[in-house]
Amino acid sequence: MPASHDLYQDLNCSKETVQQRRQQDPELDRLLDEYMDLDNQVLAAESISAGNVEDDDLRKLKEQRLSIKDKITRQLASNP
Repeated sequence: MPASHDLYQDLNCSKETVQQRRQQDPELDRLLDEYMDLDNQVLAAESISAGNVEDDDLRKLKEQRLSIKDKITRQLASNP
């Protein structure tokens, strides 16, 4: 069964810290929303039987999710 990535662990930040920063930074807020949306799309695609989801489509979703996570990391680093 597919499982969501622990974004906070990947960012080496507590959920509370990220949520606090999110309230003060509209761009970070937008990026986190976008990440969660993509993560949900990846989970849904992984849940569907293999014949219904193209590997290339799933790969593209995962690449988009990783790109957003990189942007989140940069945003957190730029506004301590």
